[in-house]
Amino acid sequence: MKILFTLFAAAFINISLFAQAPQKMSYQAVIRNGSNNLVTNAPVKMRISILQGSSTGTSVYSELHSATTNANGLVTIEIGTGTSPTGTFSSINWGNSTYFLKTETDPTNGTNYSIVGTSQLLSVPYALYSNDVPVRVSSSGDTLYIGSRNIIIPGISNANLTVTDASGNTYPTVAIGTQVWMAENLRTTKYRDGSNIPVITDNAQWANNWNNKTTLPMMGWYKNEQKTYSDNKFGALYNWYAINPATNGNKNVCPTGWHVPTDAEWVILTNFFGGASVAGGKMKSTGTQHWLSPNADATNSSGWSGLPGGNRNCLGAFFGVSEYGFWWTSTESDNDGAWLRSLYYSYGDLNRSGDCKNYGFSVRCIKD
Repeated sequence: MKILFTLFAAAFINISLFAQAPQKMSYQAVIRNGSNNLVTNAPVKMRISILQGSSTGTSVYSELHSATTNANGLVTIEIGTGTSPTGTFSSINWGNSTYFLKTETDPTNGTNYSIVGTSQLLSVPYALYSNDVPVRVSSSGDTLYIGSRNIIIPGISNANLTVTDASGNTYPTVAIGTQVWMAENLRTTKYRDGSNIPVITDNAQWANNWNNKTTLPMMGWYKNEQKTYSDNKFGALYNWYAINPATNGNKNVCPTGWHVPTDAEWVILTNFFGGASVAGGKMKSTGTQHWLSPNADATNSSGWSGLPGGNRNCLGAFFGVSEYGFWWTSTESDNDGAWLRSLYYSYGDLNRSGDCKNYGFSVRCIKD
């Protein structure tokens, strides 16, 4: 009478996403005979096959193993290290299809494989799959690419991850959510095409733009002290006409691949931080070196490093440095005004308001 055997098996797969994946899988099986008794301390031979697509699919790999059950009827082998292989284990494309494991066992240590079982590999051997998935980090260091997917890495602020403007100034950048921002205020005196942005030092000339209802692009430095405010990273102050292509001759103040953020892009940033009431604290640089005390709620947990560059009002007067930081959006609020965002030393809100387009405010560029 032919003796029947049953086999219970489980495959255990080592997972290591970024390490070099070993080209093998640990496999264990418990062998019982027809009376449901364990086959213990006995040599057995096994044939292992990997089938593609279904339990009766094409074998893409097979190999032989000689092993010995232990006192509990357990046999352990490493698939991928057997003898007389057919096919190449390392060339299996685990992400391309479903796969089934077929085991054939002869408990008498021969080649009469009387125990046959097939089961689907319900979990892809991820360590093996990841070995063939292209993984890279962008040259700027802020984006991780895994296969066809990409992930922007939040909170990166590093002087080595930089962008340079048309005047040769270099800025660190910071990835926040799905966006990448400059981590310092713009201080270029040139447009992307190399042409000059008019630097206005005379208050009356600045005021004439408002009084005469003209739309001349203008920029300047707080109290006309370029070195002081540029070196401290407060940056320059630009009127809205200087950053708007419709009024500046279709030019861009931001470097290639960057632009002045829209109001909607500022909303995305605000929402990422959990709303306007808490965003400001996460965006302000810490301490009182630049901000007046108490610089309330400032943590700079975002790496955005907001500074209080003050502003130049519609009539050319300067005020607010160390108290306020103001930043333009590229979006109009009405015919005479545009949307902006502001931070203040005494609370942690991020404020949204519309104001006169002839104001001089700071600018942060955002990556296209």
